[in-house]
Amino acid sequence: MKKSKLPKPTDAEVAILRVLWQRGPTTVREVWERLNPTQGTGYTTVLKIMQIMCEKGLLARDETDRSHVYRAARSEGQTQRQVVGHLLERLFSGSAPKLVMQALAAKKATPAELAEIRKLLDDMERGSK
Repeated sequence: MKKSKLPKPTDAEVAILRVLWQRGPTTVREVWERLNPTQGTGYTTVLKIMQIMCEKGLLARDETDRSHVYRAARSEGQTQRQVVGHLLERLFSGSAPKLVMQALAAKKATPAELAEIRKLLDDMERGSK
C-alpha cells in the first residue's frame, strides 16, 4: 500500500475535521462554537490547532476575507482510507481480512450493516471477474 505524505490527524484534529466535513468551509469561530459545548476547548486553542493543521496540509485556508475560512484539504473518505491504510500496515501486517474480522469482533454489526458489507463484497467480486 502506498504511504501517504499527509500526517495522521490527532483526536483534536479529527474533531475539527468532522465539523468542516459536516458544514463545509467554515471560520474558526464557527468551528469553536460547535466544539466548545462538547469539549470545552478555548477559542485560541482551536485557532492554533487549525493553523497547525494548515501547515501540515490537513486544512486549506482562504484569506480573502477578514475572517479566514478553512476547509478540509481532503474528503472524509480520503482521510478515513489514509488512517485505515496506516492501521492496516502497522497493526495487521497489511492483512485486510484480519482488520475486518477484528473490527466486526470489536463491535457487533447490525443486520443493515452486514447487508451493506455483503453488497460491497459482492460488488467487489463482480468487478474483479
